[in-house]
Amino acid sequence: MTSNATLHILPPAAGRNLAAAEDAAAAFLEALGVDLSSESLRETPRRMAHGYAELFTPRAFDLTTFPNDENYDELVLIRNVPLRSVCEHHLLPFVGTVHIGYLPGERIIGLSKLARVAEHFACRPQLQERLTKQIADWLDEQLRPRGVGVVIEAEHSCMTLRGVQSLGSATVTSTLLGALREDPRSRQEFFSLAGVDS
Repeated sequence: MTSNATLHILPPAAGRNLAAAEDAAAAFLEALGVDLSSESLRETPRRMAHGYAELFTPRAFDLTTFPNDENYDELVLIRNVPLRSVCEHHLLPFVGTVHIGYLPGERIIGLSKLARVAEHFACRPQLQERLTKQIADWLDEQLRPRGVGVVIEAEHSCMTLRGVQSLGSATVTSTLLGALREDPRSRQEFFSLAGVDS
């Protein structure tokens, strides 16, 4: 079998109302005492509405997989993929990197699609813990690999810009499935290649 298989991934259904979001943004800023009458702030509610709409809209893509004709059975890993999302508790951004690896089974995936899967789940109000697990679980379900590993390292502006104001702190989360969880050598190889201390 030499043909590839694709699964079309679409953004969530468009149920948004940008005009209402703009009105709400204006009311929100005014309630906090921000004067929107100046030229530089007059369009801020519109920009806020469009900015958050962009943050919450993943790009559509085709998940392309190919038969593993060579029976490649070693770890495939991409690391330091830029990641951004929005904390669901404060609607403030968190940014960092994601490392994604898998031990192939019968199929392999187009490498850029690993980053697209991460982006797909990041484009919504999120918890880093949930995001890490969603990426891993989805790849496990779609690829049926022998193992999947996902590590996210991110800085949360809800921690660095407010509250404790812990500048420079990073949150690290991981999800390991299959052989990457059960086999200590595979687990160590994943963390080592990802550049993360286990």
